[in-house]
Amino acid sequence: MLPEGRRFLLRRKGALIRLGGWSLLESAQTFLGGYCLARALDRGFLAGDTRTGLMWLAVAAAAILVGGPLVRGVFAQLAALVEPLRDALVRRAVNQYLRRAMADPARTDSGAVSRLTHQTEIVRDSFAGLVLTARSFVFTAVGALAGLLALAPQLLLVVVGPLALGLALFLATLAPMAAAQRAFLDADEAVADRAGALGAGLRDIAACGTRAEAADRTERLIAAGERTSRVLARWAAVRALALGVAGQLPVVVLLVATPWLLRQGVTAGALMGALTYLVQALLPALHTLMTALGAAGTRLLVVLERFEDAAPDAPLTKPPTPGTPAPAVSPTPAVPPAPVTPAVHAGPPAPRRGGTRPDPLPHRPPVPPAAEIRSVTLAYGPGAPPVLAGLDLAVGPGEHIAVVGPSGIGKSTLTGVLAGLLAPDRGTVLLAGEPVAGRTPSELAALRVLIPQQAYVFTGTVRENLLQLAPGASPPALVRAVEALGIGELISRLGGLDALVEPARLSQGERQSLALCRAYVSPAPLMILDEATCHLDPVAEARAELALAERPGTLIVVAHRLSSARRADRVLVLDGTRPAYGTHDELLTRSALYRDLVGHWQGAGDPSAAGPAG
Repeated sequence: MLPEGRRFLLRRKGALIRLGGWSLLESAQTFLGGYCLARALDRGFLAGDTRTGLMWLAVAAAAILVGGPLVRGVFAQLAALVEPLRDALVRRAVNQYLRRAMADPARTDSGAVSRLTHQTEIVRDSFAGLVLTARSFVFTAVGALAGLLALAPQLLLVVVGPLALGLALFLATLAPMAAAQRAFLDADEAVADRAGALGAGLRDIAACGTRAEAADRTERLIAAGERTSRVLARWAAVRALALGVAGQLPVVVLLVATPWLLRQGVTAGALMGALTYLVQALLPALHTLMTALGAAGTRLLVVLERFEDAAPDAPLTKPPTPGTPAPAVSPTPAVPPAPVTPAVHAGPPAPRRGGTRPDPLPHRPPVPPAAEIRSVTLAYGPGAPPVLAGLDLAVGPGEHIAVVGPSGIGKSTLTGVLAGLLAPDRGTVLLAGEPVAGRTPSELAALRVLIPQQAYVFTGTVRENLLQLAPGASPPALVRAVEALGIGELISRLGGLDALVEPARLSQGERQSLALCRAYVSPAPLMILDEATCHLDPVAEARAELALAERPGTLIVVAHRLSSARRADRVLVLDGTRPAYGTHDELLTRSALYRDLVGHWQGAGDPSAAGPAG
């Protein structure tokens, strides 16, 4: 980094020379401030010549008035240094992003936008502040020391020693302070990255059963952050001490040495001029320099490191081992859907319109329903309106139903309740006649499989992904599932069943295809699809739903296309306080919302919207 910075400055010698020229005027201004005051006292007021004293003060005032054009010239040359640096950093950030994207198209560089915007501005502002303060200190020190030498050489002996001591003490803290600052920022970023990775990898953690390990690693990162903050605080205290030594000790030493200086022939005006140099010029410039180097300088170095190439991050967790029973589920929505108060009782299943399974009997079978909820009420919080209120629903074995309704009406909440992921406030949920409450995750996985919209695929082989819920499935059963879902071409493209899957390289539709095949292989008698085919094209969606419907068991589909509703035996319409349940044709007559949904699907170009039922 230092060689690059040196080359950058050498290419801009002209701007540096012009900046130095304007800054020499600042040295002259500083010199005249203390020198004119000393002469105004010695040759004017203390000598009884008020006119001469006023003339010297007028010269000092004129030097101050020249500061306006001086500042303008300094900032003009500063821009010639700062803006090219910002432009170079923007080019480097873009090149970094493009290079990483070409090397790994599936990897997202989440810091690229920050480097292009926020971090480049930090570098520009910090660099400009450092140049200004360093320049000001150097040329102010030149003017002040020249003034002290012109007034009385003995003043240099008194002032330079404590000033150099404080500056040396401060410079000694720069390296460890920068290291502590870097360690603190690294620890802070590690905790933030860990939190983000945990949020994105909750499914992997649940599938692998590594909750304790994930928590332990996070606690170690937090503890490391606490240690680095303590170290940083200690070095900040040392820096404060250095600031005190450099900022106060020269004045104290000057006052203590005043009797000796007077005996050496130093005049009262020279002493006042020396005090003016210290209090109004040299010490403020030094304090500003120390503050800038300690804060902006450290921040500049740390941020510039972000523009260097970094090694890729390590994966969050190990790949799940096949056979770990963990349903693919999505987290509970943060914003509760609109309230719904259905009271729906399923009648006998409607005759199926196709397929090889026998039609359900026109009366309730003697076996218990595959899924049943009785007077279920659920609200997301004590004061929130209920999402489900007094809902009754029974789905018979082998039945295929679709759930439709406006966005946010509670469809995903209903699937979560049926799957045992959401506990209702009141009411009972039964799977195969047995209560869901109190069951372990492995027991629930044996009864139902839930496929959410964001399909879960982990890093492992294709075979391990497909057999996650049925590790003991035979090879012929897996082949039948692949053929039924029509994903043989996808598996071949991935490299076969034993090829390694990288989830980041898969499209949403490919993930859904693999998750649907995994569900097909699962022995669970109840399958729940929560918009699990929304990223598939209509043809692939139809094939998947028909295959899953022909699979032995019960199918509940949250539909996002009319075709899914038409393929179902019955349709549940969630419509706030007016739910409806029946066949497609019955609901066209009885449910105004269903007619509106059909009209919306037709307007959206659903190819099944105008076709016959079948």
